[in-house]
Amino acid sequence: MQIRDIGEQGLLAKLQKFCPPEVIGDDGAILTTTPGTSLVVTTDILVDGVHFSDRTTTPFDVGWRAAAANLSDLAAMGAVPLGITVGLCLPPDLAVSWVEALYEGLTSCLEISQTPIVGGDICRSSQITVAITAFGEVDPNFTIRRHAAKVGDVLLATGIHGASKAGLELLLNPKIGANLSALARESLIKAHQQPNPRLDVLPHLQELYANSTPVTIAGMDSSDGLADAVLQICRASSVGAMIEMSQLPIAGAIAHLVSAPEALNWTLYGGEDFELILSLPVEKAQLLVEQLGNGATIFGKIIPGTAVKLVDSQGHNPEIILTLDRGFQHFR
Repeated sequence: MQIRDIGEQGLLAKLQKFCPPEVIGDDGAILTTTPGTSLVVTTDILVDGVHFSDRTTTPFDVGWRAAAANLSDLAAMGAVPLGITVGLCLPPDLAVSWVEALYEGLTSCLEISQTPIVGGDICRSSQITVAITAFGEVDPNFTIRRHAAKVGDVLLATGIHGASKAGLELLLNPKIGANLSALARESLIKAHQQPNPRLDVLPHLQELYANSTPVTIAGMDSSDGLADAVLQICRASSVGAMIEMSQLPIAGAIAHLVSAPEALNWTLYGGEDFELILSLPVEKAQLLVEQLGNGATIFGKIIPGTAVKLVDSQGHNPEIILTLDRGFQHFR
């Protein structure tokens, strides 16, 4: 059965079962927010051939990744998700089962944070496009912003980096993983296909800052790479940073795939790890690392100036000035 066989209304009828019945049916969703909170809205688009392909990503995983990308943006703002809307551009000859599997992936990721699909739109297209808009709420005194980094803060990553890039390379070139255990291979591939947005970090931050109002935390997610996140934070905050090479949260299994310089490159610029990069006082950061575990680490500090420097305190490698040029950018 293909989409042209059931038409727009038939497809909508199938997709509406994934949404709460009391929310859908009108021209817009009505979401009740808590008084004294701010609404956070973010949109992310995934395009076939740009963000995913059938070589590396099942329709279930496309759905999961689409949800994860938007939930990660909410987490990077300190916001708790309220719901998402889904816009789909689909070829008429696409199998209906592909779209249903996409929604199964969406809802599987969303169920972790109990986030509903509250609406959307579909249209005909020659290329598959998935556009998600996510809504969240945050206490105005607890919003995480890029421009809040201060000299003396340290830089913290909530988890390892480079794993998603490694998983993608394993899917494209399976032979490079000959030295990996089955468990390590599966872990890296899952990091690429089904990343976990770090909404779980927010309760820990709220606990650490329970008696502090307003809270000053700078941060963003690392969807475009760890280096990109640090550079964006520093640019927005008019500060510089010093990153210690030996403290970078490199996924250990990468060492069995590529050389040390390439492993460093994947860690800094691989992207799509969907961890949070935070700038906060050292005492708070140390407590947060203890609470999170699982690869969370302090890997640098905020310094005067505007340069972002990668240094090797052991003296084996020269200092490197990081720039946005090497990270992922559309249209480049």
